[in-house]
Amino acid sequence: MDGRETLIYLLRHGEVVHADTRRFIGHLDVPLSTRGERQCAVQADRLEHAGLRAVYASDLARARRSAEIIGAPHGLRPTTVRDLREMDMGRWDGLTAEEIGAREPAAFADWMARVGEFPFPGGESVPDLVARAGPAFDAIAARHAGEAVAVVAHGGTNRALLCRALGLPLSRLLALGQDYGALTVLARRAGRWALRRLNERPLL
Repeated sequence: MDGRETLIYLLRHGEVVHADTRRFIGHLDVPLSTRGERQCAVQADRLEHAGLRAVYASDLARARRSAEIIGAPHGLRPTTVRDLREMDMGRWDGLTAEEIGAREPAAFADWMARVGEFPFPGGESVPDLVARAGPAFDAIAARHAGEAVAVVAHGGTNRALLCRALGLPLSRLLALGQDYGALTVLARRAGRWALRRLNERPLL
């Protein structure tokens, strides 16, 4: 290796339709809203001169479409990676926090208290998410050592990957902002990741 940095432009997908209902959507395949498309276009302009060599995305529609917009100025089509999907929220997928709290108050309270380890009923825990998304992220970084690439995924996935890369406990997951369409930048040199930017939201 020539010592060049590996740069990962890590983005959360843009806003989804009916985002105002604030539902847990996990593995549900929902599309971007018009605002979400605009958010991604703003970030695409920001990264126009980033020298991206590839764009990767979760295979869910909201991430895939976001990645198409990000890659367009570079003539890049996204490579989809199923393991970059959002956490599987099991039987809570499609519900609001209020609905979950009313239906399963004890389980909801347990999730709030143990967000870094609680397994969603019928779904995944954060360690489960790290176990599948972490190796996928490592493979992308290894494939593009010394290059710049974009990875478009989800709020939970990105937070888990950041905790893992930076050596933070998974209990700190929600301390790392990941708004719709936001940009985070990780740089790797000599085997260590450094955080260059966190949760830079697109200005509309």
